[in-house]
Amino acid sequence: MPSLLGADYRRDFEIHRYPLIVTALVPLVALVLQSWLPRAMHEWALFDFPLVITVYFSLARRSPIQGTILGAMLGLFQDALTHHAIGLNGIAKTVVGFLAASVGLRVDVDNHLIRVMVNFVLSRLASAIYVVVSLFMLGLEVEFRWVGELIKAVDNAVIALLLFPLLDKLQVRE
Repeated sequence: MPSLLGADYRRDFEIHRYPLIVTALVPLVALVLQSWLPRAMHEWALFDFPLVITVYFSLARRSPIQGTILGAMLGLFQDALTHHAIGLNGIAKTVVGFLAASVGLRVDVDNHLIRVMVNFVLSRLASAIYVVVSLFMLGLEVEFRWVGELIKAVDNAVIALLLFPLLDKLQVRE
């Protein structure tokens, strides 16, 4: 009988699958919303839709390779749609995608509270990576407000709380 923390139990976690149209359109919609909403309504600048989508699909698929690639692609496309240096969001979301998928391998993340907490922590981590790479690797001056980033992490967690159950309904059921 496999133990709860053994490899056999982890292998038995359900890996979520999605139709190709969902896999393609959801990240695209996230990128469009991320580039358009802050320009139309400044209040939406506190959300990071590509980050939330990266965390969701990485947790659901439980594949560090897929999470890393998704995070890199969404981050690079997000950088291309903004005035930021190309690669800043790409690096942050690559790390987030890998870590989210790694957590998904080890923890049963079907619990909404766990997924929201993971989203909050990874949102904070993405902000920290963005600042560290900007300041120390690129020498850019970055206006960084800890309170603003904390609010952004809470906002991303709230978006995740609302969005994750909706995306769960789009899964392919076997």
